[in-house]
Amino acid sequence: MRAFAADIGGSVGKKAKLLGWVGARRDHGKLIFIDLRDRSGLAQCVFNAKEKILFSQAEKLRPEWIIEVIGEISQRPKNLINSDLGSGRWEVMVKKLTVLSEAKTPPIALDTDGYEIGEESRLRYRYLDLRRPRLQQNLKLRHSAIKFIRDYLDERNFVEVETPILSKSTPEGARDYLVPSRLYHGQFFALPQSPQQYKQLLMIAGLEKYYQIARCFRDEDTRGDRQPEFTQLDLEMSFIDREEVMNLIEDLYVKLVSQFFPAKIISRRPFPRLTYSQAIKKYKSDKPDLRKNKNDKNELAFVWIDDFPFFRKDKDGNWTFTHNPFSAPVEEHVGWLSAKKNIGKITADQYDLVLNGQEIGGGSIRAHQPEVLRRTFQIIGLSDKKIDEEFGYMIEALASGAPPHGGIAMGLDRFLAILLNEPNIREVIAFPKTGDGRDLLMEAPNSVSKEQLKELGLEKVNES
Repeated sequence: MRAFAADIGGSVGKKAKLLGWVGARRDHGKLIFIDLRDRSGLAQCVFNAKEKILFSQAEKLRPEWIIEVIGEISQRPKNLINSDLGSGRWEVMVKKLTVLSEAKTPPIALDTDGYEIGEESRLRYRYLDLRRPRLQQNLKLRHSAIKFIRDYLDERNFVEVETPILSKSTPEGARDYLVPSRLYHGQFFALPQSPQQYKQLLMIAGLEKYYQIARCFRDEDTRGDRQPEFTQLDLEMSFIDREEVMNLIEDLYVKLVSQFFPAKIISRRPFPRLTYSQAIKKYKSDKPDLRKNKNDKNELAFVWIDDFPFFRKDKDGNWTFTHNPFSAPVEEHVGWLSAKKNIGKITADQYDLVLNGQEIGGGSIRAHQPEVLRRTFQIIGLSDKKIDEEFGYMIEALASGAPPHGGIAMGLDRFLAILLNEPNIREVIAFPKTGDGRDLLMEAPNSVSKEQLKELGLEKVNES
């Protein structure tokens, strides 16, 4: 039966079989030491020159070969104990070696944390880059954190619902990724920027408490720490107000930090709250960094920002929404919105959660009355005909008896990167794109054949 590197201490004096990759190799003349790496960690394997055939096999081993060893687990001599290694008190005295797979010399160094290697090289060979213990630990912790979120919400009667990936292109703030239809030439699906409309439809359907670990897609220009596709915790509730949404997320995140990052210190609880105007006036930003010591990686300064302006002028002087058009105005400004007056003063019932100067989530109480949503679209310049064409199904659904509802979307990639003290979100995503949106491993985006384009009713136009 296979043993794992991290567990060999429980088998001292017994034979064990280990399988994994060759890490460091150290030749001391009469002894060869191999660090065997598996998913649990490292184990030192010792080959003695007295075992001539076995020793000659070990001399041929190279980094990243995959091997099977059978040997006896023994205590390391006191002067050779490695206290920095979980299995550093024990070693495997190898009696049998089998090479399962040889490997070419890795094109990038794998015995470092990887920060010193260029992004293009790391992402081109991401399947090698992911062998680093740091990245494997990041992915395992990501898994555990998401499981914790699921369990927390399950205990509170939320229902996880998967919403469609192929949907309709609608104006929601960012540019859509479009998917051409083979069966309906000239028509397109869009990948979701968020499950916004679907989660509202679930509230109209009477589900009351929904969540999803959702994949979202936005075809945005290069903007620093962004990805074309990302993951968010998306949730929605009926018959609630903003306080209930904010309190739920605050409790969830405090418990998550306590569970997985006990060294982290949340600077203030309950999380402080600032209105948008207060944040801009005092900090000149709606994403203020409220840490007392900006160099303290263990300090977590959460802050809620609320009462955002509902509308702003675009570069052409027309009104547009600041977050999304499905929000409701605060109660005292419903009359202004209905009358389409004092537009620049209308406050949306919206809220963002900021951590150490980065936005990690945002949500709102939604417009649950069809006339309120229609008036919002009118203010941003859509005709009634255009509204019915683009959002008629939503207007009709709201008219069928929609409960007051609201929710939030929490960016998991950014949140985990902050908690793990990583410099960017690519360090917590298994197969990220480059900063300019390319997949170097799969070499995408890429050209497709004329036959594929013909099936879709498309033709490539050469740019002049």
